[in-house]
Formats: sequence, structure tokens, C-alpha cells
Amino acid sequence: MTIKATPTPGKSLITPTDHTLVMIDFQSQMAFATKSISTELLRNNAALVANAAAGFKVSTILTTVAVDSFSGPMFSEITDAFPDQALLDRTSMNTWEDAAVIDEVNRIGKERIIFAGLWTSVCIVGPVASAIDQGFDVYFISDACGDISEEAHERAVERMIQLGAKPMTSLQYLLELQRDWARTETYDMTTGFAKKWGGAYGLGITYAKTMFNASEAH
Repeated sequence: MTIKATPTPGKSLITPTDHTLVMIDFQSQMAFATKSISTELLRNNAALVANAAAGFKVSTILTTVAVDSFSGPMFSEITDAFPDQALLDRTSMNTWEDAAVIDEVNRIGKERIIFAGLWTSVCIVGPVASAIDQGFDVYFISDACGDISEEAHERAVERMIQLGAKPMTSLQYLLELQRDWARTETYDMTTGFAKKWGGAYGLGITYAKTMFNASEAH
């Protein structure tokens, strides 16, 4: 039997409306001990993810641990993107064991969950494993996670993949939400985020626009 191709996206590709993003413990105390990624790059990637989610109106949960007593405030790069959103503060290392977070997951009602946060081996593995056990379709943004060593981060990534979670990156998250440059209503927003937080790709957009007035949209 011959397979016939059609111009339709794969079901595993994300859209702005098909998932909930959960950003976990992007806080000072957690960042101090993170060694698998530089603090500057971590904050950059967290900002890219948060602003992409806010810009595309993705259902998003922001959660912290011991915000007033130990770990400190969530990165301003994230809270600035969601200025009116309450942070769900926990005592549990595993976000999925916090009743308030789970109430919000159920209120939103999406079966696909995407996680990012600190540390990969504790605060991301825990909810990823728990959500998979309960039948959710789980992704994680690997370069918007970090751990106390490269070894800790990489073993956590391997473990989550073995459990069935799907890894992606911060820039991939943004561009997968956009998907088509002909979507002109979000084109300027997407390229604006890329220019600000997209590293060399963002520089390329700035160069092409400045030198040739070029555009990826037709």
C-alpha cells in the first residue's frame, strides 16, 4: 500500500492551545547552585520561554518553593511576562504532589504538559514522572532547565526520555508555536522575541532586516 503525504502537521507538534506550560522554581537560591548551564543563558532561555508563552496566550502555571523563607523570588524575566499572575508556592519538591498546582492543572484541562525549571534531577523529573504515570503527554524544555552539575542534568534528561517525555529547546518552543511565517498576526512578535533572546539566530534576523529589509514571511 502506498502512503500518501498531505500538507498537515504532525500530531506531536505543539500549538498555543494544546498544552499547559509549567515553569518551576526559577529562583535565586536554586540558580546559585546551578552549574550545568550559565546563569546568564538560563535567564535568557527562561525569558524566551515565558515571553513566547505569554505572547501566544499559552495556559501557564508559575510555581515556586519557599519563596519567602528560603529560595527567593522567581526570575523577573518570567514574572514580567505574566504581571498579573499569582505564583503557586509549595513545600513539596515534586510539583505534582502539590494540591494547588494539581487543581490548576485540572482547571485548565489540557492533556499535554510542558515543563521547565530548576533543578532538572529533582523539580523536573518528579512532575514529569508523575504526570506520565497519570497518562499525560509530557514534554520538557531542556535548555530552560539546569542542575548542580552537567552529570546531574544529563542523567535526569536521559531518565525522562526513557520514561517517555519529549525534550525540546527554548528557541524550538517559540518557533513551533509560530510554525508558519505566513501567520502575520504573530510574525513581528515572534521575530521580536528571537531578536532579543534568540542568540545568533536573532542577530541574523536583525542583520537581514537592517541590511536588506528581508523577511521570512511572503
